[in-house]
Amino acid sequence: MKIQNITDIEGFFKVVDECRGPVELISPEGDRINLKSRLSQYLSMAAMFSNGYISELDLVAHEKEDIERLIKYMYQGE
Repeated sequence: MKIQNITDIEGFFKVVDECRGPVELISPEGDRINLKSRLSQYLSMAAMFSNGYISELDLVAHEKEDIERLIKYMYQGE
């Protein structure tokens, strides 16, 4: 799933932390980075968030309710 135009990085990670299953960021090289890990959150987002927002992320969520939660965040910011 692609998530676009993230301007509230703290809110985004709050939603990720609320997910029950793994949420992985897919890097341009195809690597999967566990976004439930705080260290991974800080390291993987430092470069992408340098301009104040993230234009697009490619994510994989494994639980149906987590996918729904991320879609709701993307459309409603909740």
